Amino acid sequence: MDLSGKVALVTGAGRGFGWGIARALARAGAEVCVTDINDDDIERTLGDIHAEGFSAIGAHLDVSELSEFERVVEETVARWNRFDILVQNAVYMPLISFEDTTPESFWRQLQVGLGGLYNGTRAAWKHFKRQGGGHIIGIASGSSIRGYKEETTYCAIKHAQEGFIKALALEAEPYKIAINTIGPGKLIKPTRLTWEELERTPEATKSSWTDPAELGKAFVWLASQPPGRFSGLRFDAGLIVDTIAAEGEDFPFTPEKVTMYPEDFIERQRWMAEYPD
Repeated sequence: MDLSGKVALVTGAGRGFGWGIARALARAGAEVCVTDINDDDIERTLGDIHAEGFSAIGAHLDVSELSEFERVVEETVARWNRFDILVQNAVYMPLISFEDTTPESFWRQLQVGLGGLYNGTRAAWKHFKRQGGGHIIGIASGSSIRGYKEETTYCAIKHAQEGFIKALALEAEPYKIAINTIGPGKLIKPTRLTWEELERTPEATKSSWTDPAELGKAFVWLASQPPGRFSGLRFDAGLIVDTIAAEGEDFPFTPEKVTMYPEDFIERQRWMAEYPD
């Protein structure tokens, strides 16, 4: 899976899943813009990528601000003269009960988790149209289809994200802009843990978590596909990575090999195929 010549931007790339996705894209040959709201975390990710001999730049980004997103995208395009892959991974996810969720916390979570996807898509759209295509990838989870205690707002965001990509995929199709989500599909480090907290976590606990850079290979696989092949769909990284390991990157495709929810995947494909012009 070779992404040489492609340019990617990953939000929330300072740690956790975003850190792994950015590293996987860089290892596949993409030029990567690493963004986060924490500048120290940006530097750590850049250091890890550069230490392996790959190319990346960093940019401070609050994804809830459209003007900031537009600025960073424009800087990325100016640096590499193109833009191909947007991964909107950034999220603000306090685990608190509904009663303890203040209006300020509720809207801040929406502005980052859902607003970030809107802002990133808005900022990337004209560049992808001009180039004749591109990939936008959000992050799915079990909260995309189920409810959990202390995750009222997060679950609302993840459910809404799926509606956003299902509807926008229909409008994006003529421009060969693919918009999808990918869930981890395996146990990973909790998003909220900082690097310092991770270092204090017992090894027995850390050993149960999958390397996010390994799961990042699923993002490489999806970004390697022609934009017209898949859109409006939800994938799961663990299954994709296991399938690639067993059958190679050009595996004979079936939904069961790429998602934990094949019936939903098939129904979404059917809906798009039958949707009237």
